Amino acid sequence: QVQLVESGGGLVQAGGSLRLSCAASGTIFSANVMGWYRQAPGKQREFVAQITIRGSTKYTDSVKGRFTISRDNAKNTVYLQMNSLKPEDTAIYYCKMEQLDMWGKGTLVTVSS
Repeated sequence: QVQLVESGGGLVQAGGSLRLSCAASGTIFSANVMGWYRQAPGKQREFVAQITIRGSTKYTDSVKGRFTISRDNAKNTVYLQMNSLKPEDTAIYYCKMEQLDMWGKGTLVTVSS
């Protein structure tokens, strides 16, 4: 059974940083494209970042230059380093195993102004 467990969320002031982690179990992590998504209060879930099996990345425009996605296949973990956080980054952040369409339960990030 595939499981994705996010961690690292919390409350941070604007301009601060957080590092999210998503640990995968039950499947061959290294063979999967991994993504981070977020859902702000009252809004639809949106794409944030993605990393391919070979490490190629892409980001939504609003986080380019501030967020960095990475993966450690030895640890079956994908990360999202978030710097220069803004109040509009407040959301529940989810990781997704793209090919299997599997989601974690999310971790809450709150950025205060």
